[in-house]
Amino acid sequence: MKQTSVADDVLRAALGLFAAQGYANTSVQQVVDAAGVTKGAMYHYFQSKDDLLFAVYDRMLTLQTDHLEAIAARDEPADVLLREACVDVIETSIDFLLEGTVFFRSVHMLSQPRQQEVTRRRRAYHDTFAALLEKGQAEGYYRTDVPRGVIVAHFFADVHYLPTWFSSDGPETKEQVAAQLTDLFLAGIAARPEG
Repeated sequence: MKQTSVADDVLRAALGLFAAQGYANTSVQQVVDAAGVTKGAMYHYFQSKDDLLFAVYDRMLTLQTDHLEAIAARDEPADVLLREACVDVIETSIDFLLEGTVFFRSVHMLSQPRQQEVTRRRRAYHDTFAALLEKGQAEGYYRTDVPRGVIVAHFFADVHYLPTWFSSDGPETKEQVAAQLTDLFLAGIAARPEG
């Protein structure tokens, strides 16, 4: 049987409770009871409920950032890299659908320093994504008549909308959805012949 750490047990319990009854309605005591640990054990890893909510998102964002940085570092045409970046963020957002749903529903309840940290890290991610787009524009793959910020916001709006409709029990796999949304996005920003 696979051994899990106390931190993993606590985080899994917190995620389940935040999803079922909401962040505001969940107490630290409920989390430690569901995880089967003591408060002392929980506080060894997480100083507060605020830390738990941040950690729910941190795992997803760290993974997505690592993936994007690895993609961006490759010496390949921008259209290849941007397509892969789009597919990756959609697939990983589906893999972490519950975490994303819980986090975005409750992010406004994070402490100010934590909200600032999330904003900083999300901006850094979007800047790397926008740099791939800019590279593709310079290489002639993508249209330049729409500001990059608008294009990036358009793509991530689709990503953030996933929890409202995607279901793993649905007719399409995450790979199919990622390919379809990516194709639609890239077709919309493809460079247009002059005239």
